[in-house]
Amino acid sequence: MQQPQQQAASSSSGRKPQDSGTLTREDFDGGPVSIDEIEPGLFLGNLTAATHMETLRSFKISHILTLDSVPLPQHILEASFLTTKYIQIADMPREDILQHLEGCVEFISSALEQQGNVLVHCYFGVSRSSSTVIAYMMKRHNLDFVPAYEMVKAKRRFVQPNAGFVTQLKLFRRMGCRIDPGCQRYKTHRLRLAGEQMRKAKILPQSFHNVVRPDPDITRENPEPIVFRCRRCRRILASKSNVLEHKPRDRPAQEAPSASAVAKEAQGEAKSEPRMLEQLAERIRQSSLGSPGHETGPSYCRSILFIEPIAWMHRIMLNTQGRLHCPKCEQKLGNYSWINACKCPCGETMTPAFYLIPSKVELSKAVQNVQTTV
Repeated sequence: MQQPQQQAASSSSGRKPQDSGTLTREDFDGGPVSIDEIEPGLFLGNLTAATHMETLRSFKISHILTLDSVPLPQHILEASFLTTKYIQIADMPREDILQHLEGCVEFISSALEQQGNVLVHCYFGVSRSSSTVIAYMMKRHNLDFVPAYEMVKAKRRFVQPNAGFVTQLKLFRRMGCRIDPGCQRYKTHRLRLAGEQMRKAKILPQSFHNVVRPDPDITRENPEPIVFRCRRCRRILASKSNVLEHKPRDRPAQEAPSASAVAKEAQGEAKSEPRMLEQLAERIRQSSLGSPGHETGPSYCRSILFIEPIAWMHRIMLNTQGRLHCPKCEQKLGNYSWINACKCPCGETMTPAFYLIPSKVELSKAVQNVQTTV
């Protein structure tokens, strides 16, 4: 099926302009042609298959989905019978393939609905491209990761997504084969990626600004009814949806530095307080958030209140770690670190970590003194 050529990048569609400074695949050799049909019309292969005109015509390929470090050679992109989509991604466990899966699955589905034949490829056809095809199979056949992986492997025996992609594929399935911004596992996934960027650049890239959530004290329509407020001045600090729940471990972990250790590093304190965590835990048990009568799930820990980064937190986009103070009364509420693991007294760790000390905040079921903007 012939269609006008169209290149779709991960962020936008359209033909990529020629640029003498842009790296291309013109001088690369991906080895012999390797291509397998996973389902009728859906092919998985390597770079050579995607750049070999005879192969493309032989298999009647009408659509090509490329997941690679650089795009296909220009003569392939300009072929009148091809519609292409390009995702720039390296085959590394920490690469964020999850953000691309919905668009890739949609591209494959659209090609097949048009009675076209679609080739999904990376360099060797082993990890990046197979991850995308597995994601399609999970959604198309309502499968968990393992059976979808086995279906693809039965057709192409050497497919093997890297460990990071496997974790992301399982999360994709957990979210119903779509991106669910409200899913806590997805939130922590995005936070980890943001933390890695902060570790490298010491500043939060614009592409990750959306991990910093809006200030719940300045509410749009339909403010959340359950919020956490500063115990001293009653300023709203977080909504219930901002809380990153965690379950206590059976035995405290010893490897990661504690939340207090990260706080002391941020504060520049030299003296240690060995009993700090025990004292903190005792204060928490006496506080309203940690009390037996508090209406929270019994399986979740309340020793430390891990939350998402929120807009009122001062200079968190510019510093890797520091203290959290109430924006109204300036009382210290907790600490944060983009780059270090913080350990709750229960033994659970969080990286990155933004946490409030429960004795400094209170739970409120009625939104009061909210400034509403319509």
